Amino acid sequence: MRKLGVVDLPLHGGKAPYWLLKRMKSLAHAIFEVIIDEHGVNGAIEKLADPLWFQSLSCALAYDWHSSGTTTVVCGVLKSVIDPEEFGFGIAGGKGKASRNTLSDIDALGEKLKLSDGKLAELKYASRISAKVDNACVQDGYQLYHHSMFISEKGEWAVIQQGMNPIDRYARRYHWLSSSVKRYDEEPHQGIVGSPCDTVLDLTSKESRGCRGTSVDLARTNPKELERVYKELRGRRNKWIRSDQRTLAEFDLIPAVEYEGKSNTSREEAILYRLPRRVNWDALRDAYDRQPENYEQFLCISGVGPATVRALALISDLIYGEPPSWRDPVKYSFAFGGKDGVPYPVDRCTMDETTELLRNAMKEAKL
Repeated sequence: MRKLGVVDLPLHGGKAPYWLLKRMKSLAHAIFEVIIDEHGVNGAIEKLADPLWFQSLSCALAYDWHSSGTTTVVCGVLKSVIDPEEFGFGIAGGKGKASRNTLSDIDALGEKLKLSDGKLAELKYASRISAKVDNACVQDGYQLYHHSMFISEKGEWAVIQQGMNPIDRYARRYHWLSSSVKRYDEEPHQGIVGSPCDTVLDLTSKESRGCRGTSVDLARTNPKELERVYKELRGRRNKWIRSDQRTLAEFDLIPAVEYEGKSNTSREEAILYRLPRRVNWDALRDAYDRQPENYEQFLCISGVGPATVRALALISDLIYGEPPSWRDPVKYSFAFGGKDGVPYPVDRCTMDETTELLRNAMKEAKL
């Protein structure tokens, strides 16, 4: 039976109390002892990449039912208790500044897990490209601020990263699993958790395949010609636009637009349809020199970000008739209580007893 749902992840201020963190760490250690024993290292990685299983883990650890901390705190707890030499996998990255240490963390894990230089290079690439895709190719209004990578002794990996919408201060979580990624630029996610959005520019969708191909062709075009076309598109009319089609200048002037049969679009949604006011022409000149063979290679070029991706996608649509997908790829959501006593306060005694029960079970199983 297929299970679907919706999860709201609002920003909750403050920190998890010490008494709770202490118990979360003890219980998490006991839980993963059992998981590794029952399902092995790869089984543990697969479970972490499952959005609903991860949400359940957070609830089991008595942290949050619906908070941005569901991701950041739980990943932080796991990183502090998962010893690579004990469990056969480790965790790189984290929230904020810790996310910028992901590559150095991968090197440190490589030594403990005895991973080859080639495997480390693959892992670093996977870390960078997964962040680039969720930042530039899935334009849903959520800015990434958390990136955790779970790496096994065989080089299998899962990525859990989270973005924050600065307007409504809600979070969205993105899950990746190495064994499920066929292409980094086409529907690579194991799942996405968050509140659904009406309009999302999703270049990872299969529906965007033609748009991605045209975007690569544009990236291989002389930047001077591309810049000329770009400026013309910002004008009132040009020879490529149909007589009954709105110009991008008009998009900038009105609070609501009609696009692909949609009317009464909000101002926030209309922003997605606009050609960016600034494009990184240096990045496009670099792309022209490199002549990328596919969209993934284009994304890897330094300086190619959300604005450049959106600009080429809109040009692909308006001039060449290759539209991108505007469907939100989010898969899971639900709305429950939080760590502040809803639906009930944390039962400290029961949590301690459960931790001890799991520990004793593992001891008896080993005997």
